[in-house]
Amino acid sequence: MDTSELTPAETRVWHAFPRGESVDFGTEDEDPAGDGPYVAERTVRARVLRALLLKAAQEDGEIAALKINGARITGMLDLKYASIDTAVQLSHCRFDSVPELHGAQLRRLDLRSSVLPGLNAAALRIEGALEMRDCRMRGPVRLAGAQISGALVLERAEFTAPDGSDPVLRLNQASVGGDLWAPEIRAHGQIRLTGASVAGRINLQDAEFDNSNGIALDAQNLTVQGHIRARCLRAQGRIELRGAHIPGRFDLFHARLSNPGGTALRASSCVIGELWISHGDRIKGTLNLRRSHIEILTLEPDMIPERVLLSNLRYTVLTPHEPAERRLPMLERDGGPYEPHSYEQLMAAYRHVGDDDAARLVQLAKLRRRRATLVWYGRLWGYVQDATVGYGFRPLRAAVWLLSVMAVGSIAFGLHHPRPVKAGEAPDFNPVFYTLDLLLPVIGFGQESAFAPRGWYQWLSYVLIITGWILATTIVTGVTRTVSRQ
Repeated sequence: MDTSELTPAETRVWHAFPRGESVDFGTEDEDPAGDGPYVAERTVRARVLRALLLKAAQEDGEIAALKINGARITGMLDLKYASIDTAVQLSHCRFDSVPELHGAQLRRLDLRSSVLPGLNAAALRIEGALEMRDCRMRGPVRLAGAQISGALVLERAEFTAPDGSDPVLRLNQASVGGDLWAPEIRAHGQIRLTGASVAGRINLQDAEFDNSNGIALDAQNLTVQGHIRARCLRAQGRIELRGAHIPGRFDLFHARLSNPGGTALRASSCVIGELWISHGDRIKGTLNLRRSHIEILTLEPDMIPERVLLSNLRYTVLTPHEPAERRLPMLERDGGPYEPHSYEQLMAAYRHVGDDDAARLVQLAKLRRRRATLVWYGRLWGYVQDATVGYGFRPLRAAVWLLSVMAVGSIAFGLHHPRPVKAGEAPDFNPVFYTLDLLLPVIGFGQESAFAPRGWYQWLSYVLIITGWILATTIVTGVTRTVSRQ
């Protein structure tokens, strides 16, 4: 390039590049990325930067680098499929056109605090880090398939699209060798992370995603080797994590998730080490955890929405430890058919911490919900078992029933003795043991066969015999269930 055509600002950049020196066009009291009275003095043409990066000679003993702060870059910076061996730092700059970096290979790219109308950088390769801290993106950012060996820094970055383009940030199938560092990120539209891989951590603390009635964060099949920190996250729209693999912790403490009428968080078919949903507002929308495998599930009852899908969800530990009465309602909010697996998982979690009483309450609730799926005679028999012995979980009820019926029979037959079957051969009548003889189908005291009641007392004896059989059967059923559980 003919250096005689360079402006004073471009000349400064041209001479600083071979030595890796920084050129600062900004001042402390002016916004270098905005419009100011010194725009002409800091304007640099994009084709000059392209010529520098692709053709400029380097000085022996120096490490060349493009370092510009506070410039106005006009024209399109076209570096498609370019291989650049120098670091590129264009901080606090303002771009008039969308940079084209599709398929480019760079050492390092720093765009911190810059304002861009968008970025086309699909399949970008960066040996170091991609720095976009405090950037303001006014159009779609395309980083699909990018390979970043270091960290991807999006702290306090803002992504918008005037025409409502969706998504505003594409990172699908991208690979990040370090952390994806994006606390306080702001996105007015969809962020797409489908199939992305992050070798380090993802930090989304205090992030804000706004894509009402749509997908705010699409991270299906995301793989993260470390943790996801999303404390105080605010999301309007769906968080989509189906098929994600997060062996560490997914922290949603104090998060506010809202997608009324739709799904607020879909973490189905996921593998997650620890999922923390706690200390926040009640989720507005459906919580979908179907078919996921979570080692430690921290799920605060007050955050559970009106509809929660837990079919085939597996977890080992459920925290915080809450009474069964606080946990059971979430199993009834599925809205689908009866799912015994959800109750079994909750029982296993209570047994894991040694709370057998809570586990029994869950088992009782499971049997009661199953009863509604049976035919009429099955439901009738279920009601009998529930009322008498609580499906075997309330054995004292049987004793109360037995004592109550025995008292009624003893008083009735004590006031009116039945006649002996064979006069002179019958033993002395005992109303208590006569009633027990009628109630207990196995044990005999010789009273029932020796006396024959008449009239309504005979009908009372029939009622006692039938009641005794029902009580005996339900007690045996309950004891068998208890033994099988042990």
